[in-house]
Amino acid sequence: MLYKSRTAFRATVIGLAGNIFLFILKFIAAVLSGSLALISDAINSLTDIAASIAIFICVKVSGKEADEGHPFGHHRAEPIAGLIVAILAGVLGFEIIRISVERLIAGQIISIGVFPLSVTIITMFIKGIMAWYFKRIGDSVNSPAIRASAFDSLNDVFVSFAVFIGILGARMGYYLMDPIAGFLVSLWIIYTGYKIGVENIDYLMGRSPDSAFMELIKNAVKDAPGVKSLNKIRAHYVGNFIHVEMHIAVDKNLSTVESHAIGEDVESRIERFDAIEKAFVHIDPL
Repeated sequence: MLYKSRTAFRATVIGLAGNIFLFILKFIAAVLSGSLALISDAINSLTDIAASIAIFICVKVSGKEADEGHPFGHHRAEPIAGLIVAILAGVLGFEIIRISVERLIAGQIISIGVFPLSVTIITMFIKGIMAWYFKRIGDSVNSPAIRASAFDSLNDVFVSFAVFIGILGARMGYYLMDPIAGFLVSLWIIYTGYKIGVENIDYLMGRSPDSAFMELIKNAVKDAPGVKSLNKIRAHYVGNFIHVEMHIAVDKNLSTVESHAIGEDVESRIERFDAIEKAFVHIDPL
């Protein structure tokens, strides 16, 4: 668990540093060019910074050991961070829509050089690497907040491509392509926020794992020596980890010590799954 906490912490620091660098780069290019699409992308990076800070704090909190007030740990902090990312994405998206419509109505003409185009290409490259890195780390440590960052970084690649097309069109004399690109970017950001929000709300609401994972748990229990049948099983997320409760039937003639040993063996088998934090096994006499 300590290794996972350190890995998640390192990933959040890398994400924060990357987003700060890209924001500075985009902001300079946006000020020099006046491109709405690039301004929107710079604002996007600014919200990425805020989201990275939120994830940084929540990953630190979720890595704390269980205490008297939180006997099952602080894992719900990470879905909260993912939800913050979703809210920021929604606010950003609607703000860009407003600015884009105003620019389309005004029909403002801008002059764009080579530097803004170069910035979008650099952004696509860096964000692509970040998306791959966060996806790998998020899956390895089972972190919904870091997986949300991976999803957000991948979307930023497409966002930057839309910005690239908009800037290239404006540079060629099709000036309306810049606010149109800004408008499309906003729609994509809103959709991204929605997807991240739904996933993390499910974690906070304690949803059940999918049926395929439940079957894996059942098969692990059925193979355990001394288990006659699996009478009942329930599982739900506590933050980004799963708690499992089940009733198993054992021979009623077994001693309490023997029945207890079977129950501990079943718990151990279930808790071998990385996604499962705790298993509660009840013994039913058959």
